Amino acid sequence: MTDAQRYDTRTGWTGWIVFAATMMMIGGSLNMLYGLIALINDTWVGWNATTSNAVVLDITQWGWVHLILGLALLLSGFGVLSGNILARTIGVLVAAGSLVGNFFFIPVHAIWALTVILIDMLVIWALTAHGREMREP
Repeated sequence: MTDAQRYDTRTGWTGWIVFAATMMMIGGSLNMLYGLIALINDTWVGWNATTSNAVVLDITQWGWVHLILGLALLLSGFGVLSGNILARTIGVLVAAGSLVGNFFFIPVHAIWALTVILIDMLVIWALTAHGREMREP
């Protein structure tokens, strides 16, 4: 089997790639919704990013950040389904960020954090090792 044939054949890992893309699209949609809510009614959101009593970003600015990042995540989720390498790279970066973030939550919610870490590791493996299989042959 040549290298070209190996990359064109689909394996069972494509299910994890579809899972990763679906999670990216759901997460991106929720971030966009959260950002839209922050833009429309910043008193409803109920939090503010502060350090030493100084406001870093107001709610409207955080709304724009969430809206733009959510849109990028949503679009990259669609791109993962087509085998796009840039979309896969964004997916790996998002999963790696989630993995690191959940590492810090192990003392708080050990079982949940370890479950998410395991899923993130599988998603990273699927996107890096088998993401190319999603392209149409």
